[in-house]
Amino acid sequence: MAVTSEASIDGVRHRMESAQHAFEEVRGEMRKAVVGHEELIEGIFIALVCGGHCLLEGVPGLGKTLMVRSLGELMDLSFSRIQFTPDLMPADITGTNVVNEDASGRKVFEFEAGPVFANIVLADEINRATPKTQSALLEAMQDQSVTAGGAAHAIPSPFMVLATQNPIEMEGTYPLPEAQVDRFFFKLIVRYPSYDEMGRIAELTTAAPSGGLAKVLAAESVLEMREAVRAVPLAGPVRDYAVRLVMATHSETDHSTELARKYVQYGASPRGLQALILAAKARALLSGRPNVSFEDIRRDLMPSLRHRLLLNLAAEASGIAPERVLEEVVEQVPEVQP
Repeated sequence: MAVTSEASIDGVRHRMESAQHAFEEVRGEMRKAVVGHEELIEGIFIALVCGGHCLLEGVPGLGKTLMVRSLGELMDLSFSRIQFTPDLMPADITGTNVVNEDASGRKVFEFEAGPVFANIVLADEINRATPKTQSALLEAMQDQSVTAGGAAHAIPSPFMVLATQNPIEMEGTYPLPEAQVDRFFFKLIVRYPSYDEMGRIAELTTAAPSGGLAKVLAAESVLEMREAVRAVPLAGPVRDYAVRLVMATHSETDHSTELARKYVQYGASPRGLQALILAAKARALLSGRPNVSFEDIRRDLMPSLRHRLLLNLAAEASGIAPERVLEEVVEQVPEVQP
């Protein structure tokens, strides 16, 4: 029994070390192409090893596309980019059945896969496409398959959609429906660079181009880390804390905060709780800790839930953002129920 226990402990330690090593390699290569955005890179990596998708929001010119393209370059995974525009059609994303001629000269329908059939898909400026085209990603994001002509076509695993959108330009854009926003594991905000980072950006982008990024992560490694993430233990009190945080975002529960009662129309969904717990498990794994802590839950609350709160008109009139509601949730919900 002791031997089995020691073997189990060694296996856990090996998974942790492998995950940490992989993340350090990814971060090291990303620094060759992207200046700053350390938390953003960490958030994307956590979503990847949890099997989720990311919505990146920020004004133009902050490096969103560069970051995703660099991530696709350094991973030994297939990568495709879809530039969303108002005239983009669903078949331009998913693919369609085309008529071909077989060896005997007969006309047959064959499925021609679209750019969504890749391990990492960059959906650039996703809110510029019409709702009909945006919805073409729904099945792929949820079920990792595309249905065409009555047949389901599986997308290779791992599969991740990284969508970007500009929060300040409203003309010619179509806000994502709540059902689709809820399918994003994280919503990450791309911040302006600091003074020192601006200088580094100027130095890096105006000098002679350096070599490409090394391939440091394969599909098998990502799938192994996904299994390792789900194996990270979650203590009952920590799980209950996560549940109470999510319940506190609703307007009519025993755990609701004052701002939630006043400004929230719909709180975070169960999918938000799943994302929060998985992200906390991934963070514990990457930090070399054997189980999830209360702090892991708090650190991943904002990216997991900020896009899952639907506020009412009173919140818009008062200038209340989802982040303010979540800040109060963290302040008022205790780690242990009194």
